[in-house]
Amino acid sequence: MTVRRVMGIETEYGVATPGDSTANAMLLSSQVVNAYAAPLGSRAGRARWDYEDEAPLRDARGWEACREAADPSQLTDVPEDPGLANVILTNGARLYVDHAHPEYSSPEVTNPRDALLWDKAGERIMLDAARRIAATPGLRPVNLYKNNTDNKGASYGTHENYLMRRETSFAAIIRNLVPFLVSRQVVCGAGRVGRGQDGTGTGFQITQRADFFEVEVGLETTLKRPIINTRDEPHANADRFRRLHVIIGDANLCEVAALLKTGTTALVLELIEQDGFSRDLSVHRPVAALHAVSHDPTLRTLIRLEDGRRVTAVQLQWLYLEQVHEYLADRHGGVTDPLTEEVLRRWESVLLRLERDPMSCARELDWVAKLRLLEGFREREGLAWDAARLQLIDLQWADVRPEKGLYHRLVARGQVERLVSDEEIERAVRHPPEDTRAYFRGRCLAQYGEHVAAASWDSVIFDVPGRGSLQRVPTLDPSRGTREHVGTLLDRCPTAGDLVDALAGA
Repeated sequence: MTVRRVMGIETEYGVATPGDSTANAMLLSSQVVNAYAAPLGSRAGRARWDYEDEAPLRDARGWEACREAADPSQLTDVPEDPGLANVILTNGARLYVDHAHPEYSSPEVTNPRDALLWDKAGERIMLDAARRIAATPGLRPVNLYKNNTDNKGASYGTHENYLMRRETSFAAIIRNLVPFLVSRQVVCGAGRVGRGQDGTGTGFQITQRADFFEVEVGLETTLKRPIINTRDEPHANADRFRRLHVIIGDANLCEVAALLKTGTTALVLELIEQDGFSRDLSVHRPVAALHAVSHDPTLRTLIRLEDGRRVTAVQLQWLYLEQVHEYLADRHGGVTDPLTEEVLRRWESVLLRLERDPMSCARELDWVAKLRLLEGFREREGLAWDAARLQLIDLQWADVRPEKGLYHRLVARGQVERLVSDEEIERAVRHPPEDTRAYFRGRCLAQYGEHVAAASWDSVIFDVPGRGSLQRVPTLDPSRGTREHVGTLLDRCPTAGDLVDALAGA
């Protein structure tokens, strides 16, 4: 059993112009993407995103939604506005405008630590873009926030993607994953001041996203949001793979929380694939339970299971951890790899301390760190939870600027735990992971950028001078196109034409 599987994270960033609440968010987002892309020149500016193999209306339950009846936000196989910026980066990521937000979609990675690392690279890329805008004459500054709501009724996503075996029953995914996602927020929630979609309800809650989820299962991502999203768009060989699109997570800044978010989910997915659950943990009325858990930072809310038991969210997480340990002991003799051991150890440690004293997790979990900061401010200033200043602090927590963001101030003081270094992050900004197809995509952009006409998760398309047509190189297997697989080939092909010829003769 292992946490290792192909995964990635997509994050839409909050965007604003100081002092101008009426600024056009779509225009601001486009400025962000263009500001970052402009200095890259031919390495990024020319290649367009290839939408050919995208199928956003295909449902994992066995049908395809009617295009005419679909909400426009679901039609991600066509650009919202063809003139908006949409850039493929040399680290294998995609940077573009999505629903009036700049979005960074990380390259495919094979483990939770790399998911964290290339997600952190996205934060650095957004910071660089904001700094370039601020330094450009004629442009007003743009502030960027790694959060999930404007507290005025709008929510924007942080989505996780996990590659799974196609033969896995989707009914089993729903049955076993819903209770996990309902309770997972106590580990990886980002914390929020305010309740309800518009944030007018008084109090602090564990997650930024819970109040925006309305159904248990569905195809949508921006309305009637479901706990389990059923989009069946694998971005890979559809006969072998499905891509589980998890839309319920928060944008994490704390590195331990981010590691546990993907690491624990990967373990649960292996249990599902291997039919490793020995008991049913189904939750009664899961949407209501999701909201209730988020609204209670004391962690005392009881969740009713379908078998009649009542447990807290932390206790439900313990039940999942116990299932993992049972599976490990029964089928693997308790043996696993070091990264999986780290995730298991940290998962257990966090659950123990959440039960005893949640504040002892302030170095590791976003919502706890934020709550401790807010409680200190409330005590000093004598503020109730309905004070407007608290929502401003909540927003400032997520500011990507180190000199302004409150999370970054805690980092500077050594008050949160780091798992990746600044040097590793800087390298991940420029370079792709070496053990997925993202390596081929990123190297091609860096090496042959002016001759890459388009790319997507599962293809790179070359426009080679002197050739009568575009040359499409499919990358349907995420485990191929790695440094081990194509590194030497790319090293010995100085031009895109040389590469296309070598691939044609392979």
